[in-house]
Amino acid sequence: MRTVKPALALIFATLFWAGNYVVGHLAVQAMSPLDLTWWRWLLASVPLLVLAQVVEKPDWRAVARHWPRLLLLAALGVAGYTLLLYAALQFTSPQSAALITAANPAVIVVFAAVLLGERMGWRGILGLVISLFGVLLVITDGALASVFDRPLNSGDLIMLGAIVVWSLYTVLGRGLKVPPITATAVQSTMIAVLLAPFALAGGASWPTEAPTAWALVFIVVFPSIGSYVLWNLALKHIPAGRAGVYLNLITVFTVIIAVTMGGQLTLPQLLGGLIVFAGVALSSLRSAALPAAAAMHDSPSTTSAKKP
Repeated sequence: MRTVKPALALIFATLFWAGNYVVGHLAVQAMSPLDLTWWRWLLASVPLLVLAQVVEKPDWRAVARHWPRLLLLAALGVAGYTLLLYAALQFTSPQSAALITAANPAVIVVFAAVLLGERMGWRGILGLVISLFGVLLVITDGALASVFDRPLNSGDLIMLGAIVVWSLYTVLGRGLKVPPITATAVQSTMIAVLLAPFALAGGASWPTEAPTAWALVFIVVFPSIGSYVLWNLALKHIPAGRAGVYLNLITVFTVIIAVTMGGQLTLPQLLGGLIVFAGVALSSLRSAALPAAAAMHDSPSTTSAKKP
């Protein structure tokens, strides 16, 4: 890869992850979050295992020794985050979910401080407050007083739960001595196996309607496999901290795609999104490594810190 090629790989990786919000929103209109999550990782697990062997050639015995931690991370990031994301997309728009997700790096700063003893500093604290204010603007559509006098959108609240789960996943995954594609492959396989009894008991079956089936194929091929491969190939040529900056493109791409397809973006939501970005930028000044650790909203966190 020359200089331009890693950048293109990162752009396409984040574009595919953004597609998961938009296409996932369409898929959960016909499939349950559980069915979609199970099919996604079931179909992605074998290709990911093959890619892990080809690209990373891991010592599988050494990987197996990390199974308790891999299982915990799989439950949080691969199952928990994905289930909550798709559940949220049943009740809220892709652009709203993506704007809320943009606050994830600031939330990770808090978990890193609480669980790992990392110092937040005044920038981290102020950045978190600003980001959460931006999120509040998004979920209330600018009507801040509505927090006290009417129920908020349940999908937006579920999305807040999703970023909390993802933050735990990211922080607890720090320092995992397993190559990133391998970690993703193992975790997706674990979840495919563990969710199988529940999905099959619920009557999970391949979608009968062509649009839903193609949506599932897109989610498997692009966000679940393509993004991980492109992201990790790029990380072989540029620092993780530099690559982490590209993660903000997920929100940008999601909003652009959703609006292009007819979705609505109100002025308060746009303003709230910009405030979220400002808060994240401020909190990220404390550490150049933070953007990378704030990993992606749709990928596993490992030593190279990206997002699923």
